[in-house]
Amino acid sequence: MDDSSPRRRRVFLEARLFRAAFRYSIPVLLGYLAIGFAFGLLLSDAGYPWWLSPLMSVSMFAGAGQFIALGLFAAGTTLWEAALVQLVVNARHIAYGLSMMKRFRSAGSLRWYLIFGMTDETFALLSSLPENEDIAQRSRFMFFVTLLDHLYWVTGSVIGGILGMALPFDVAGIDFALTALFIVILTGQWQDARNRLPSAIGIGGAVVCRLLFGADGFLIPAMLLILLSVTCLRKPLESRREP
Repeated sequence: MDDSSPRRRRVFLEARLFRAAFRYSIPVLLGYLAIGFAFGLLLSDAGYPWWLSPLMSVSMFAGAGQFIALGLFAAGTTLWEAALVQLVVNARHIAYGLSMMKRFRSAGSLRWYLIFGMTDETFALLSSLPENEDIAQRSRFMFFVTLLDHLYWVTGSVIGGILGMALPFDVAGIDFALTALFIVILTGQWQDARNRLPSAIGIGGAVVCRLLFGADGFLIPAMLLILLSVTCLRKPLESRREP
């Protein structure tokens, strides 16, 4: 039996999903190329070889965690201390993961890469997808979005690492790029969302804990407060969910 037609349809579907994922991830493309470039520059400025930048971006892919790792390297931090710091910094992904469990469970074997590739910006994109879509197509779409975001970051870090070795750059203030990208994505979601209560809870919890615990100690209390608030307000949040 000639299966060329079903195969062509599958290839066409995959290509269509990939193109759609690319268009959907363009905001992250623009941000991750710049931020990955900034990371490569900072790493080269710290005296490390350029190839360490893509190596960390492929195997670690932690965004802010990679920037923090540079400071830990410079401070001579032990492996266990560095692991503890990274755990604290990335503890917010626990909340991300809990909210995406249902979607990732239906993704089959793709869920392992989706879990690995989860960043703040990728979560912002994936969590905005409508629920009423074909599960298989949505899983492939989430995979392509995550893969493309990863490639954007790696590409930017390679360019930054190489140019940082070859050309002199003033890197003052460049590490703010990651924060700026997240603000842009949050602003877009705030403008488009009908239910702004989750965003308001996140902003309010972060501000309150920043005032109470200071800049160095507010992250974990803020995440716990936000998680507790969202749990307590689960029914109101679900009742106001967008159609």
